[in-house]
Amino acid sequence: MEKRNFTAALLMAFVVIAIILCLFAFPHAGLQAALRGVSIWWDVLFPALFPFFVISEIMLGFGIVHFFGTLLDPMMRPVFRIPGIGGFVVAMGFAAGYPVGAKLTGQLWTQKLVNREEGERLVAFTTSSDPIFLIGAVSIGFFHDASLAIILAVAHYGGSLMIGLMMRFHGKKSRPTKQKSANQGWIWKRAFESMHDARMSDGRSIGTLLSQSVLQSVNLIFVVGGLVVFFSVALEVLTQAKVMNAMYMLIDSLLRFTGLPLELSQAVMNGLFEVTIGAKAAGNAPAALALSSKVAIGAFILSWGGLSVHAQIVSLLSHTNLRYMPFLISRFIHALLSAAIVIIFWEPLQVFRDAKTVFMPQYDPTSPVLSYLRLLLPMSGTVILAAFTVIAGLFAAYSLLRLVYEKVGGTR
Repeated sequence: MEKRNFTAALLMAFVVIAIILCLFAFPHAGLQAALRGVSIWWDVLFPALFPFFVISEIMLGFGIVHFFGTLLDPMMRPVFRIPGIGGFVVAMGFAAGYPVGAKLTGQLWTQKLVNREEGERLVAFTTSSDPIFLIGAVSIGFFHDASLAIILAVAHYGGSLMIGLMMRFHGKKSRPTKQKSANQGWIWKRAFESMHDARMSDGRSIGTLLSQSVLQSVNLIFVVGGLVVFFSVALEVLTQAKVMNAMYMLIDSLLRFTGLPLELSQAVMNGLFEVTIGAKAAGNAPAALALSSKVAIGAFILSWGGLSVHAQIVSLLSHTNLRYMPFLISRFIHALLSAAIVIIFWEPLQVFRDAKTVFMPQYDPTSPVLSYLRLLLPMSGTVILAAFTVIAGLFAAYSLLRLVYEKVGGTR
């Protein structure tokens, strides 16, 4: 174990030294990449994530998370093998995007509301793009076509639900976390009791809770911004130094194998490091390329998340015993699933592109905060409602199959 840690540390030191040398060799390129990273953080990530960071802290302090956890427990456990409290993480993760799901999962683990395997399932399931970024930034800002949002949403969030179903088999021998409330009585009463108990256990005044929520959220948003800037700079200087040529050759081979245009290799390479830069490169790919191919690569990048998001997840979960490898595997599978959904269902979903919904945003990049606040409820609410409708359908199907199985003489 010590030898393995030493090897990993040596490799990390070598990478850092290589990046530093490249920065000395290409200072102008590094500066421009840093400015792009700061712009992405300020224009996109700060207005999209900071409110949810504060809100999630306050809701945990007030016990609202525990309230929804009790209500959703009968549905979430049989379908995804996660406690009902994970339903709140699903909602916040889908509404706010990465890395909110990991942040909340880490807090639930700290409070011993989820164990390691349940936490790993939850992080793999809830690490997704927020709908405002998917629609406003990617569909409209990068691809300049609002109607593509429906296809991207079906591929991205549909892939997330499929990952949730796959991850229920992760850690099959682990014991589930027991719910604290007695499994008797009216569920609404138990939900309010759970909320009250959580609020009493927290004990902080409203003023203290609000100030600490803002302070912790500010610290976290600066960590997110720093990682975005670092990976933006690292990608640029390594590309300038021709270090990434081997990766480009590998990506070209994979694209040739799948039949996708080789011109999209730049977008894939950028997306491996940073999701925003990669999605923008996919949207700005040559117009002569098939739109379905560009959207498939965009969906792949959104679901992979980029190493910047991966680093954010690792940072947020560093105080837990949750492992990175299940998350890494789930991100790769999610990326492949999303791209496959776009390619397979491209033609059937064309009918929905003609019927644009009334809440399709008019994204204003010069006023990202106001755009975000104006579109928050309809867009995030629609995604959450659709996701839980699918989950309710899965639960109904599970209940029906279980009933039929018991009727024919089976046992649990």
